Amino acid sequence: MSVRDGLLAILTLGPAYGLQLHSELASRAPHRKPVNVGQIYGTLERLAKQGFIEPAGTTDDALPLYSLTAPGVDEASIWMSEPALEALPEWTEMLDQVLVTSSVDAAAAKGLAERYRRWWEADLMRTRTPVITGSFPTDAHLALVAREALAIAAIAWLGAAIAALSDNDSVRPLSVVRPKRGRRPRS
Repeated sequence: MSVRDGLLAILTLGPAYGLQLHSELASRAPHRKPVNVGQIYGTLERLAKQGFIEPAGTTDDALPLYSLTAPGVDEASIWMSEPALEALPEWTEMLDQVLVTSSVDAAAAKGLAERYRRWWEADLMRTRTPVITGSFPTDAHLALVAREALAIAAIAWLGAAIAALSDNDSVRPLSVVRPKRGRRPRS
């Protein structure tokens, strides 16, 4: 998953501190191993340097809060609405996008899932194109069979996601449960 994009999406819900974002990312993308906490803080520093987030005060116990800037809102919006389709979509990235977005903006997640499904349906049609006569190497044949199976699985999962997003409001606010640690400001 693009930790960067996941953090931006979560910050659309409001200001948050580093360890809170770590916890939110883990709960909103439960299919993944948790990201290293240090990666969260490093990503937050880069996002601040790039102008996508800014300081937003501190918590009652002095943990620094971060919020989105206008360019950060735009970046988050793009990630939550545009499938990563430069080539064959990476399965886990697709899950990350749809699951994290569904917890932040159900309508955007449904549109994202629909766009992914259309892509997979078209790819399935391309994959099922009959092979012209002649011998077909086993490895190439197995690769096509695998791609077809992946397309069928993606279409089924995305269909279930679209139905669930149509029937349920999956959006949830930032958790009020406080993780036990967090980066304290340097004195």
